Amino acid sequence: MYAPPRFQPDRAASLAFAAARGFGVVCAYDGRKPIASPLPFSLDYASDGTPRVSFHVARFNAIAACADRSTPWLLAVAGADAYASADWYASPDQVPTWLYEVVHLTGPVNRMSERALAEHVDALSAELEGRLAPKRPWTSAKMTAGRLDAMKKGVIGLVMTVEQVEGSFKLNQHKSDVDHVAVSTAMALQPAYGAQYIAQRMREMRPQAFVTETSQMSDIAGLEGIER
Repeated sequence: MYAPPRFQPDRAASLAFAAARGFGVVCAYDGRKPIASPLPFSLDYASDGTPRVSFHVARFNAIAACADRSTPWLLAVAGADAYASADWYASPDQVPTWLYEVVHLTGPVNRMSERALAEHVDALSAELEGRLAPKRPWTSAKMTAGRLDAMKKGVIGLVMTVEQVEGSFKLNQHKSDVDHVAVSTAMALQPAYGAQYIAQRMREMRPQAFVTETSQMSDIAGLEGIER
């Protein structure tokens, strides 16, 4: 991944981002061409602290055959993204750009045992169902044993041992407070969810800059009221 140092989150932040996102595109090489699959996953840690990513694919998904325990795969985990117009900056001579958050995890992949697959499916379901609270969580216990076993036979469990963690959170960190606030404010007014989310992330990055901006706007509003 190309990521200038100013956009690189630390390892812990990158892993936390990937775990919270829980969905990405896993990429491998089958000896002739790249092959990829979008999928949900869960992230945990081995006893020695090594990150592990667990996921599953359809039994007839060709990517499963690439899991040889040694050749590294790439898992690309993308968050929200948004276009930033050059017109939104307070400073002149700016160019348009794209703001985004993304993490790449790389490492060899191994097949799970049937028992590990069953544990993975339950753990992943529990994690994702937990995000729907206060909904009562769905569990595999709601299925008949025969139906559940048949469906498990249709998938293959895989686990990546993460050897490399790369991240790029491009949120205009290199711009002045004035430009940072100006772009975030304009982006927050856009109808797209991605733009609104990126605007919020920019606010979280420099809260003091927005406090100052809000204070200045309040002062201007007060003066206008006095003049009237």
